[in-house]
Amino acid sequence: MNDPLNPLIYVHQLSLCYNAMGMALLTLLHVVSLVLCSSFFFDSHCVYASAPAMYVFGDSLADVGNNDYLEFTLIKADFPHNGIDYPNQKPTGRFSNGKNAADFLAERLGLPPPLPYLSIIHMFNITSTDVFLRGISFASGGAGLLDSTNKGQCLTFSKQVYNYHSVYASLVQQHGVVKTHDHLSKSIFSFIIGSNDIFSYSKSKATPQQFVDSLVSTLQTQFKRLYKLGARKFTFIGAGPTGCCPSQRAKSKTEDCNPETNLLSILYNNAAYSLLHEMKSNFGDMNYSFFDTFNTLLQYIQNPETYGFTEVKAACCGLGKMNAKVACLPISSYCSNRKKYIYWDPNHPTEATVSLLTSTVIDGSPPNVFPVNLRQLCAL
Repeated sequence: MNDPLNPLIYVHQLSLCYNAMGMALLTLLHVVSLVLCSSFFFDSHCVYASAPAMYVFGDSLADVGNNDYLEFTLIKADFPHNGIDYPNQKPTGRFSNGKNAADFLAERLGLPPPLPYLSIIHMFNITSTDVFLRGISFASGGAGLLDSTNKGQCLTFSKQVYNYHSVYASLVQQHGVVKTHDHLSKSIFSFIIGSNDIFSYSKSKATPQQFVDSLVSTLQTQFKRLYKLGARKFTFIGAGPTGCCPSQRAKSKTEDCNPETNLLSILYNNAAYSLLHEMKSNFGDMNYSFFDTFNTLLQYIQNPETYGFTEVKAACCGLGKMNAKVACLPISSYCSNRKKYIYWDPNHPTEATVSLLTSTVIDGSPPNVFPVNLRQLCAL
């Protein structure tokens, strides 16, 4: 059978050998740098950071390597050409030519890049370490809000929250409830999730609004759980114009954005914002920042020259029509000037695009980010 995913099996086998030593070394060096900073923990944060830590939940837009440690999945990015613009040109499991949203958000808050949760567990075989004090990424490529989304291929959102619960328990055991909650109340909880659910909508029999309601119901349950586990500052990165991804455009003879998929993104973003607003009304000590990825990225697509782009439709790396029929693989062709492309592969933005987007998350203003930006959220 001509299965477009088959090349990934071969690539995965190569990547296990290619990356094992490199990933272990990078993780060790990263842990050392974090531990050196951990002595500042109960002084709120290291002197250069605007928040003591960032805890990231999400999908491939924020996965910094968790899926590298999942033997049962084909949803991986730990092989070339991914990482071609990352330091040392190393593929690290990021679905990008370079840094992703989790990296840029941490960097601009003065924090080290978040380590993948599974790298710590696998490397040390422990559930408590000072590295947790600097923040972690629980994000997993392929994850959605619904457990049925890419079932068996990723760390689901509920599993990510479960893993965070383990971190929370370790911190409480080591430092006590009061000090742990003080630390967590000043930390940032970032969420970049929902796109995979939207891509899978075609399998659902629900109406668009019913489907979105089911997503936000799950989001509400997990948000309340995280609140009980110390989370107080939420930054939510809304779904982008998912219908404009190369994978969606390639399905159209005219290469136009898919209006049905974009509608789902709009409905989802509206519902997620309403949920955050409601939670703020119910929990006075909870604060949030909502980033309108949809309209911000749509501005880049509609006015590319203004933002330094020339290609808004095709992916930089991939195979087939618009480089969008098969994901970026070592056998794929890729563009020479990634800074001119909005999309790296069929579904993910380039490092250049993400850099611009996260700049607005950090220091932007309404209507792109509201009611406060991330830097203002840190100061609350």
